[in-house]
Amino acid sequence: MIQPFQVHIGQPVLDDLKKRIDSTHWPDEINGSCWRHGVALPYMKELAAWWSEKFDWRTTEEKINSYPNYIAGIDRCRIHFLHIKGRGKKTTPLIITHGWPGSFLEMMDIIPLLTDGELISFDLVIPSLPGYAFSQKQENMNPSRIATMWAKLMQELQYDEYLVQGGDFGAEVSTHLALQQPRRVIGLHLNYIPFSYKPYMEPGEELTEEEKTASEKTRKFFQQAGAYAQVHVTQPLTLSYGLSDSPVGLAAWILQIFKNFSDPSKDIEELFERNKLLANITLYWVTGTIHSSIRLYGEVIKDPLNLEEGQRIQVPAGVAHYPFPDSFPARKYVERGYNIQYWKDMPAGGHFAAMEQPEIFARDVRTFAGMLIR
Repeated sequence: MIQPFQVHIGQPVLDDLKKRIDSTHWPDEINGSCWRHGVALPYMKELAAWWSEKFDWRTTEEKINSYPNYIAGIDRCRIHFLHIKGRGKKTTPLIITHGWPGSFLEMMDIIPLLTDGELISFDLVIPSLPGYAFSQKQENMNPSRIATMWAKLMQELQYDEYLVQGGDFGAEVSTHLALQQPRRVIGLHLNYIPFSYKPYMEPGEELTEEEKTASEKTRKFFQQAGAYAQVHVTQPLTLSYGLSDSPVGLAAWILQIFKNFSDPSKDIEELFERNKLLANITLYWVTGTIHSSIRLYGEVIKDPLNLEEGQRIQVPAGVAHYPFPDSFPARKYVERGYNIQYWKDMPAGGHFAAMEQPEIFARDVRTFAGMLIR
């Protein structure tokens, strides 16, 4: 069953958030350390003051509610999603899935860019992952199960064929959806290769030098910036006590990822609007979903995307390779398991491309879709 939904967070929740921001117990900082040891203290204090005094969650709610929101009951789980019909002469369904620490809010700026169009436009379906935002929290929810739910959602919406797009965990879910529904998924567009992805290789087969070099870059990046993921996998609950009690702590944890996975030469607010960063963080706070969201890391580790002999993603796939972070598999490695029909080295942008570079992102999706839509 699918029912309309409107977002409205009770005022006591927002009042409590402000009170907690204002009563933050601040740490010390090594003089002149800037961002070398984490989110810079002066920036965090400035942002907290803005969050408390100037940020308006009601503006975010108004924008969310300007689009059709729904709750669908699928496999005894309530799933929140946006469903916006395209306005072109021909429309194609496209389901877009976010990851962590993003949300459906990442996609707000690409909605008009993809639903408008004289010739081709898209019917957008933008769900919130289980345990994120307004979707129900459930245990043992891995990308394969979520993909099955997405297939049922698209069937409920009466879409027989559709495109899928994903980044971060969304890439993992979208890939599983393409594996499960090769006759319904007409194209798979990714701006990230699932971190658990491993293609089948014949015994004795070795990686090329290009593949080894790319793998080493990834190893070094996560050695420097990947401790968060290890904690998410091993002690998500322990971490969540602090992040569920301190909004500034939650903000710092999320902001560090936005910083690390974007252009390191630029300030974070050169890349992302302050209020959009705060809207995403506030969404995690008011829905109390930090623990339920990061549990997905452990579920991926338990059920990784390791392709078996004879297994391959046959759906035509397109990859948008954004330059940041400098951690991305070589094309050859991706082609071992995916039917790559399109690969674009993007001129700018990072891990959160739809939010950071909406025009570039939407244009690339359109280009890939144009290869498949007749």
